[in-house]
Amino acid sequence: MEKDYLFNPYPSQRMTTFAKNGMVATSQPLAAQAGLDILKKGGNAVDAAIATAACLTVVEPTSNGIGGDAFALVWTKGKLHGLNASGPSPQSISIDLLKERGVHEIPKYGWTPVTVPGAPSAWAALSERFGKMSFKELLKPAIEYAEKGYPISPTLGKFWKAAADHFKSVLTDDEFKHWFDTFAPDGKAPEVGDLWRSEGHAQTLRELAETNTESFYRGKIADKIDAFSKKYDGFLRREDLADFKPEWVDPISVEYRGYKVWEIPPNGQGIIALMALNFMKDSEYTHKEDVDTYHKQIEALKLAFMDGLKYVTESKSMTTTAETLLSDAYAEERRKLIGEKAIDPSSGAPSKGGTVYLATADSEGNMVSFIQSNYMGFGSGLVVPGTGIALQNRGHNFSMDPEHDNRLEGGKKTYHTIIPGFLTKGDQPVGPFGVMGGFMQPQGHLQVIMNTLDFHLNPQTALDAPRWQWIEGRKVLVEPSFPNHIAQALARKGHHIQVALEGGPFGRGQIIWRDPETGVLSGGTESRTDGSVAAW
Repeated sequence: MEKDYLFNPYPSQRMTTFAKNGMVATSQPLAAQAGLDILKKGGNAVDAAIATAACLTVVEPTSNGIGGDAFALVWTKGKLHGLNASGPSPQSISIDLLKERGVHEIPKYGWTPVTVPGAPSAWAALSERFGKMSFKELLKPAIEYAEKGYPISPTLGKFWKAAADHFKSVLTDDEFKHWFDTFAPDGKAPEVGDLWRSEGHAQTLRELAETNTESFYRGKIADKIDAFSKKYDGFLRREDLADFKPEWVDPISVEYRGYKVWEIPPNGQGIIALMALNFMKDSEYTHKEDVDTYHKQIEALKLAFMDGLKYVTESKSMTTTAETLLSDAYAEERRKLIGEKAIDPSSGAPSKGGTVYLATADSEGNMVSFIQSNYMGFGSGLVVPGTGIALQNRGHNFSMDPEHDNRLEGGKKTYHTIIPGFLTKGDQPVGPFGVMGGFMQPQGHLQVIMNTLDFHLNPQTALDAPRWQWIEGRKVLVEPSFPNHIAQALARKGHHIQVALEGGPFGRGQIIWRDPETGVLSGGTESRTDGSVAAW
C-alpha cells in the first residue's frame, strides 16, 4: 500500500521537528520544556498537557491565566474525547438588570463581563480521568517559575507592554489597581530579558495543587473571588463557582479529503471551521497560490461566520442544531451563494483575542489538543488581590438582544472563540492542531487544514504560510508576506484587501502529526511568536 503523503519525507521538510518518544508544541519554550520533562519522568501526553497549561499561565500571562476557560480533545485507547471547561455567566446577571444600571452594551473590562473560570477544572478533570502522575507533580514547574521568576521573551514582552500602556488609559478605577500591582509593579511592563515573578501566583498554584483545584471552586480561593466581587458590586458569587463542573462532550466532525476534522461542539466556534470546510469540499484545489482558491476560502468562511454569529451559543439555547449546520443538504444550499464576486454579509465584526494553544503526544499513542484563554489578552483587567488570578471577560460576547440565540442570561455559557482541533483518518489518529487568536481561530483552522490536505504542506510549512483574516463585510486583512498579485486579483473580485502591519492578528498555531506505520511524530510551531517544539 502506498504510504500516506502526509508522512512521506517529501522535499521542504525544513524546520519540521521529528521525534519518536514524545513531543510538546506550544507558544513558549519554557512551558514546552516543562511538558517534555513530565514525559521523560514517565507521564503521558495528558500529564504533559496539564503541566504545560499550568506553566503557560505563568510564562505567557498576556494570553491566558488561571482565571480563564479551557477546552481539550484527547485521543487515548482508540477514541477521541472532548472536554468543555468553559464557565457560565453568574446566576444573578440579566439583560434587564444591566439596563437598569444603564448598561446597554456589555463592556470589555470590569466585573460585568466576568464569567466562571473553567481552566483549573479542566486540569483536574483531565488528570483524574486520563493522567498517570500526581496532580501536585504536574504543577511543580509552574510554581517554580512563578516563585523564582523567568526572563521575558520577545513576543511576550511586546504584548505585555502594549497591554500595560493601554490599561493605563482605560483602567482608572480602584478595582483595577491589583492588575497593576501584579503585572506592572514598577509602573510599567517588564522589559524583554527582565526576570519576572509573582509570589501570589505561586501561592495560588500551590493551593490548586494541594486541593486538586477544589479550593478555586469551593474553598479559600473561591472565598477571595467572592469577596472581591462583592466589594465592587460584581455579579460573580461563591455559589456560581461551587455549582460549576466541566463537561465531557462528544466531538463533532466533517469528512474532508478522506480525513475527519474534529472540533468541540457549540458553545465553541469550531463548528464554523467545519462548516467552511463542508462548503469547500465539492471542488478540488490543486494550486495554493491561486486567486480562485483564496476567493472561495474567504467566501466560504464568511458564510460560515454569518451562521456561527447568529446561532452559536450554549447548545440548549440554539434554535438549530450542529447536525443541521453540518449537513450536506445545508452545505449545498450555502455553497450556491459563492459566486465570482465577493459578497457583503450582514454579520458582526470579528475582533482580536488572547489565547494559548498546546499539543502533546507520547510514545503510547496518546495525543492532546488543548487550548485556554483569558480573552482579549489579560481579560477583564481584574486581578483577585494577592492571588495572581487575572479574571476572564468572556461575557463580552453575549448579545443584549433578548431575541438572539446568544442573548445574555444568568447561568449560561456564551459563544466561545477558543477551539482545539484534531485530525483522524479511518480509525487512526493523525494528530492535534490549533490556531489561537479570537475570531481568527476557525479561519486559521480552515487555512492550516487546507494547507495540509489540499496542498500537502508539512506541519511547519502549513503554519508558516502567509495568512489572511476576514474582518467584516468585504474587508480582508492579509499579512505583509501575502502574495501581492493574489491580493490584487482578490481586489478585482470585490474584496477590500488591507495589508496588516508586521505582527498583525493572524493567530498562532501548533501541529503534531503521527505516522501510523512507524509512530514517528512530526511537529510544527508558530513562527509568529516565541513558539517551540520540545521533543525526544
